[in-house]
Amino acid sequence: MAALMTSEQNDIERIAFLVEECKQMNIKVLPPNISQSDQDFTKAGDRIIHFGLKAVKNVGHNIVQSIVEERKQNGPFKSIADFIERVESKDLNKKSLESLIKCGALDGFGERNQLLASLEQMLSLARETQKAKQNGQVSLFTDQAKTTLPSLKMATATAASKKECLSWERELLGLYISEHPLKNYQQRLAKLALSCQKLSKEHIGRRVRIGGIINKIQKINTRAGQLMLFVEIEDLTGRIETLVFPNVLEQTATAWQEEKIVLVSGRLSDRDGNLKILCDSVKVLK
Repeated sequence: MAALMTSEQNDIERIAFLVEECKQMNIKVLPPNISQSDQDFTKAGDRIIHFGLKAVKNVGHNIVQSIVEERKQNGPFKSIADFIERVESKDLNKKSLESLIKCGALDGFGERNQLLASLEQMLSLARETQKAKQNGQVSLFTDQAKTTLPSLKMATATAASKKECLSWERELLGLYISEHPLKNYQQRLAKLALSCQKLSKEHIGRRVRIGGIINKIQKINTRAGQLMLFVEIEDLTGRIETLVFPNVLEQTATAWQEEKIVLVSGRLSDRDGNLKILCDSVKVLK
C-alpha cells in the first residue's frame, strides 16, 4: 500500500481514496512529520505507514529532498530554529513552510497558529543563515553559530481550533488525517442515517438517507440554463456523490457549503455505473 500511494502521490484525490482503503484493511496512515516521514510513503511498523512529504500540496520535491537528506546525515531536528538553520534550499519559501505548518508536519516544534504567526521571523532567520554560510562566516556545527546568527523569537498567537486544523489538512493532504470532523457525530449519525459503506445495489430506486460532511461542490448549468449541483458527501466509511437538481436547490441553497455537516435524503441511483443520491431534502446538523 505504501508503494501504491507513492506511485499516486501527485494526485491528492487518489491518495485520499487509498488512505480510506488502508483504513478498511486496518492499516494506520500517520500524518506527515518532518522528524519521521521520508520523501515517499514508507512502512513504519506493523500495519503502519508514514505519510510521504512529497504528497503535501505546495511543498516542492527539492525542499523535501533537502529535509530528508539533512536529517539522515546529521540527526533529528531539535527545534524549529534548528530546522530552519540546517535545511539549505532556495525552495524553503513562505508557501512551502506555511504548507508544512498547516498540514501538521511541524507539530512537534510548536502550535500551528503560533508557527504561522512566526513565519516571517523564520524566513528572516533562513535568509541570514544562508548569507552567513555563503560568506563563510559561520559553521552551524560550532559554538560560533550561536553568536553569529540572530535568535528566533516565537510570536504569541491564539491556538488554531480543531476545525481549522482539520480544514488545513483536507486542503493540503486531500483528507482529514489526524482526526475526522465527524468523530463527535458518530453515534448520532448511526441512529439517523445509513453509512456510505452500507449502501448497495439493493437500495437502488429506494429512498435513503445518509449523513456526512460536504467535501466539494461542483456547479453546472442544465440545458435550460438552471443551476444544479454535484456534491461529494463523506462519512466515516466512505464518500458518495449527491445530485441536487434546480427545483431542490431553490429550496435548500443555504445548506450547500463545503465543510457543513448534513443529513441528505433522496433516491439512490446507479447513473454511469456508480451509486449516487438524487437529493430531495437536506438538513444541516448543528
